[in-house]
Amino acid sequence: MDRQLWRQFPQVEPELNALQPYLLDAVKLTNQPIHNKILALLESGGKLLRPGYFYLFTKFGEPTSAERLRAGAAALEILHVGTLIHDDVIDESPTRRGVRTIQMKYGQRNAIYAGDFMFTVYFDQVLKSTSDTALIQAHINAMHKILTGELGQMALNYREDATLDAYLSEIAGKTAELFALACYQGAQLTHAPQAVQDSARPIGEAIGSAYQMLDDILDYAGDPKKTRKPILEDLRSGVYSLPLLLAIPHAKRDFHQYLKKRQDMTTADIQAVRALVTQHGGVEAARQLATEWTDKALELIAALPAGSTREALARLTGMLLKRDH
Repeated sequence: MDRQLWRQFPQVEPELNALQPYLLDAVKLTNQPIHNKILALLESGGKLLRPGYFYLFTKFGEPTSAERLRAGAAALEILHVGTLIHDDVIDESPTRRGVRTIQMKYGQRNAIYAGDFMFTVYFDQVLKSTSDTALIQAHINAMHKILTGELGQMALNYREDATLDAYLSEIAGKTAELFALACYQGAQLTHAPQAVQDSARPIGEAIGSAYQMLDDILDYAGDPKKTRKPILEDLRSGVYSLPLLLAIPHAKRDFHQYLKKRQDMTTADIQAVRALVTQHGGVEAARQLATEWTDKALELIAALPAGSTREALARLTGMLLKRDH
């Protein structure tokens, strides 16, 4: 699933097509090597899911300036990319979207500054989209939750006893919050009915949670040629994601013989853990949980005003569960 998916959603395809050149123009950095790497990341195949959900929720509201909406959509994608740059530093990732990461090419220090720079561009776009202090505060709150979620992940690293509740709390900030912000911002900027605004965040949270669960599943069961990132990258960096957490209780001693090695696990050890996760039903249990969260999102979407926008939201959300990258 890539940007071609938006051909199936003519309600928002024109806006997303116009967003791409706008994003490239919004990022202006005098350090040309870093600037070029950021542009490559923006151009290299992100799905624009958060701007897509944002634009779909704008359809429930009143006609609003295209320029303001474009800035609102850009803010979401720029914040997302900024967090990805920082994630690559934390995870020591060699590639992102098939492109060599900034931290791998130019070092962690420069990558951290590049991510910080993207946050300043994000707030610039927020201010271009709205002067409503309540919405600006919503952005601040969302960024706070995202960053505390990332810090929360650190406390779970290498924790064989991590609970499902702790995992759900961590992904609520790490991934779900930005989806929730996208949905809410689209409804709020266009003064959608209050019932839609009230439903937007819970819908986004459910979608984002299911999306992260599928990402975790693909880390164990995906094809790296399609995901364009190394398989089991999380495990290598001590992040025990959903399939592993659900499998460990079924064979604690078997898992411990490998996981106790932490960063000293060999490639053979990692592949052995992957086999154990599949053997003990971790991937399938994770798929079931992702399905439950997707169903929760679809149930909430079904309560939105009837029409083509509601149908598009339901269809897009259902497609996310079936993706293979």
